[in-house]
Amino acid sequence: MAEHSNVAANYDEAIMAQVDNIQKEIAEIQPLISEKLDITCLQKEYAMDDFVYQTKIKDLSLNYSQVRKTRGDGNCFYRAFGFAYFEELIGNQVEYDRFKTLASQSKDELVSMGFPSFTIEDFHQIFMETIETVGKSQSVEGLLQTFQDEGLSNYIVVYLRLLTSAQLQKKSEFFENFIEGGRTIQEFRSQEVEPMAKESDQIHIIALTDALGVCVRVVYMDRGGNSSVNHHDFPEDGSQPLVNLLYRPGHYDILYQKL
Repeated sequence: MAEHSNVAANYDEAIMAQVDNIQKEIAEIQPLISEKLDITCLQKEYAMDDFVYQTKIKDLSLNYSQVRKTRGDGNCFYRAFGFAYFEELIGNQVEYDRFKTLASQSKDELVSMGFPSFTIEDFHQIFMETIETVGKSQSVEGLLQTFQDEGLSNYIVVYLRLLTSAQLQKKSEFFENFIEGGRTIQEFRSQEVEPMAKESDQIHIIALTDALGVCVRVVYMDRGGNSSVNHHDFPEDGSQPLVNLLYRPGHYDILYQKL
């Protein structure tokens, strides 16, 4: 019996080691946020005779010229949104001033909603320091360095997750209509929103964009529909999108419109 337990333990350790190695390989090959790449680079990810995707990439290239890829680690939506929005703030003083005030006040609001201050203090501090640096005429290259630093980048992701969770709590009567499986808002927040590496869906996007007052356009590219891509704006109130994201099943990257 003991021998069987040892074999099982060794097997589990081998699996964990394999998973760790795979994650390390991904980290070495794929940065958290890439440099800007020509939109045609997406063609290389699919077979040339994959008519559906090759056609949709051509359609995508009619309106978008470049893409920044994000690491597929379950945090891609928050990381893509965070970088793209902060990049927008570099050249948008009015939006920067609005957001800086909102972000500064957000910690006290989270505490008032029951989030423990000692838990969120460090995350909020890094979040605000990044915003302050953006306001001091930071270059895009400097912002990219911040988001490619795993420690700093993950702190920003965590704080965006907390803001999303808080908005779900604040408007629970609205958001509970989107939750499947009979889970409560609290269960959904603790299981699907606050933990790192949990993938995001429309409910996360609706909550975060509502919390921050930022319009995001998500362009969908999958095997459904016709030969063109389609998009959805969050919120659908006619606002000008400040962030453009590309969604492929299970993953978000950043898009840049043609000038």
